[in-house]
Amino acid sequence: GVRLLLHGLCSNTTVKSLDLKGNNLRAVGAEALGKLLMQNKCIRSLTLEWNSLGVWEEGFSFFCQGLRANNFLQHLDLRNNQINHQGAAELAMALTQNTSLQELDLRWNNIGLLGGRALLNCLHSNKTLKRLELAGNNVPGDILKAVEQALDHNQDREAILSEAQNQVNILSKEVLSLKDEKNKQFLDFVDTVDKQKEEKARSEKMSAARVSQLQEALDEQHSIMNSLKTKLQMTEAALALSEQKVHNLGELLSAMKQEQNCVAERHFRELQQQKQEGADREGRLLHDLSAASEKNLLLRNQVDELERKCKVQQDQLFQVKQDLTTTTAELKLRAVEAEERLETEKRRFKQSLEDMESLRVKEVDRMTQNMEASERSMHNRIQRLEAIRISLEEELSQVKAAALSERGQAEEELMKVRSQARLEEQQRLEHLQEKLRLMTESRDEAQNCCVKQKEMVAEAQAKAKQLSLYADGLRRRLDELQQDLDSKEEEKVTELSKVKVELQEQIGRLEAERAAQDGLREKIAALERQLRALSSNHREALLDKEGEISLLLEKLRMKEAELSRVREEEAQRANFLQNAITAFVQGSPLGTHSSRK
Repeated sequence: GVRLLLHGLCSNTTVKSLDLKGNNLRAVGAEALGKLLMQNKCIRSLTLEWNSLGVWEEGFSFFCQGLRANNFLQHLDLRNNQINHQGAAELAMALTQNTSLQELDLRWNNIGLLGGRALLNCLHSNKTLKRLELAGNNVPGDILKAVEQALDHNQDREAILSEAQNQVNILSKEVLSLKDEKNKQFLDFVDTVDKQKEEKARSEKMSAARVSQLQEALDEQHSIMNSLKTKLQMTEAALALSEQKVHNLGELLSAMKQEQNCVAERHFRELQQQKQEGADREGRLLHDLSAASEKNLLLRNQVDELERKCKVQQDQLFQVKQDLTTTTAELKLRAVEAEERLETEKRRFKQSLEDMESLRVKEVDRMTQNMEASERSMHNRIQRLEAIRISLEEELSQVKAAALSERGQAEEELMKVRSQARLEEQQRLEHLQEKLRLMTESRDEAQNCCVKQKEMVAEAQAKAKQLSLYADGLRRRLDELQQDLDSKEEEKVTELSKVKVELQEQIGRLEAERAAQDGLREKIAALERQLRALSSNHREALLDKEGEISLLLEKLRMKEAELSRVREEEAQRANFLQNAITAFVQGSPLGTHSSRK
């Protein structure tokens, strides 16, 4: 029945506690229990009280093999199972490799001195067993005390390890949170840079469109100038024939030109100072223009009369035309050169943007590689520390079996050492908290820097809007200038020069904007350097924490070495006392009297 029951439980995944108390289990039951422990991974508690497992050595050995292979059972009750010192030795061999059992009840068996020693020796390698009951087994009191001390040491060790793991988890969470925040900040920074690039591209497109519009306006103005020049040639030919009328007309034209120049200069100055005054002066200029147009009409009538005499001076007109053609060719060449310069500047700007993007991608790759290398080094260090810790624990377990007497003094010393260790740990925790506070302050400073950068970007956007508004104003001014050109055919040469000056000023402003953009790029590079410095400081803080953890481990090793020395001295004293007592008992008269009997 037991075989069938346990065979069914081998594949069960829900039963966590099994009670087989008082079922007279023997060799077959022990073998079935061994198979169950080898295959089942859910049972946490097993009660086998009032059975006869220890009588059958082969079955009990098979049961011990199953216990050795199991790493899920936590509570085992083997009371009243007639287990002798050999069964205890097999149990000890199983416990050396088991890493899950926490409570073992072996009361009311026949373990004896040898079995107690075997169990005591197994506790040197087993660090998970917290409770071991050995009452009613004829085990000496000194072995029971040693077992209790080993179990107390296991409990203390687990408490220290749990605290250290909690601290490590807290630090890892903080490190992960800092990494996430830095990644978010970096992504926000990249987004802002991308947005700035998009805005720059938009502004470049708008500027290119505006430049094209200005070029079209210039072409129209060139055509108008050509037509005006042809008309001027005709008028000059007519005026050359009529010398007498030419003097009068020249005086009138010079006066009109001077008046128009004065009016134009006043008009531009007033536009820069106040818009209202500009409007008033525009009315005056319109007035003057109407008068000039009337005079031009009179001059045209006189020119129509003088056209008959123009045939004689066609040769002179031809020469003048050639001069005009040469001047127009020069103007076209300058326009082509200006276009080529604009194209070259555009290409340089695009190349600089591409270089900046490539540098940003490379820096991101470097940052990721550095982070991966630091994580690998941290994992390697943790593995090394764990290996050292395991070796040291094995050495401590081998040394601690010698402490058997004078437990009170050792406990007092342990309490003092624990209090000192707790005080040191509290101080270190306070120091770590201060470091964390400093790290949070540095993080807040980085966030403030990012906010300032965003404000700078907003200011740059506002400046770009202002520049767009200024460009719209320039367009309006160009429209007004075109209207003035329609009304003032003779003054277009001077106005073209002024337009060229304005274009040069715009080019200078664009260059100033480019310089401002270069300054923003330098600021971005400085912020990236600050981010690198913050990451290096964070790595240094992590290294400091690792050094503190190593110092704590070294202090624990020193304290454990001191405890081992004290226990060795206590063991030597106990051996001396035992030898003295045995010698006293053998040499006393009571001992001789008992031997005679």
